[in-house]
Amino acid sequence: YAGTICTILADAATGETLSEQGDCDRRVTPASTFKIAIALMGYDDGFLKDAHNPKLPYKKGYPSWVPAWQTDHDPTSWMANSVVWYSQQVTQHLGMEKFSSYLRAFGYGNGDPSGDPGKDNGLTRSWLSSSLEISPREQIAFLGALTTGKLPVSRHAVDMTTGITALGTLPGGWELHGKTGTGPFRTADGDVDQNHAYGWFVGWAVNRDRTVVFARLVEEKSKGATMTAGRATRDAMIAELPGLMEER
Repeated sequence: YAGTICTILADAATGETLSEQGDCDRRVTPASTFKIAIALMGYDDGFLKDAHNPKLPYKKGYPSWVPAWQTDHDPTSWMANSVVWYSQQVTQHLGMEKFSSYLRAFGYGNGDPSGDPGKDNGLTRSWLSSSLEISPREQIAFLGALTTGKLPVSRHAVDMTTGITALGTLPGGWELHGKTGTGPFRTADGDVDQNHAYGWFVGWAVNRDRTVVFARLVEEKSKGATMTAGRATRDAMIAELPGLMEER
């Protein structure tokens, strides 16, 4: 079973909704789509330098359930491989005060960096099926602010984040930027359900002087859903995007 919860597209410049289907106000974990926000924070703060610096070493004990994570990574490979431990190095460098203040400044979802109850792990876990939640509508508001220069971060931060989220060109000449996310459901007692996941694909597409922001959120129930939900959502959305944008 895989069901789409929401698909929403808007014109970045005007904020006008171009297409909306489903429940676009449901807040869930941002999962790895939050890497876009982490990149902006890291570049604005100066911990992240450019597309390939810093290169950080993989260390034993880091999250490593994806084989590609078990090596050194730089900002470009971090984003491409969705490396959890690299995100955690950036957020830990920022510290909770700065991290929280960026969340507030970005107006990001519910803005809750507290993490799992009683665990004091918000700096490393809040966006991973934990306290931080965002709706598809809030995702496109955030991406609209990013693409129109309205976030309180440096131009360098925006340019670098734009570079490492580039995904190529769609039919019609649209330059695509985006990020997947896969986040398992948590049961009422806090356990993770590995066969029930949210899948995200969020981003923006630029064609000459026009920018369209988009978000799709799906719910997937199947064996191993937590490994595939984001990628499957991305592939389906990329196939549909040109049509959705050209109709408007």
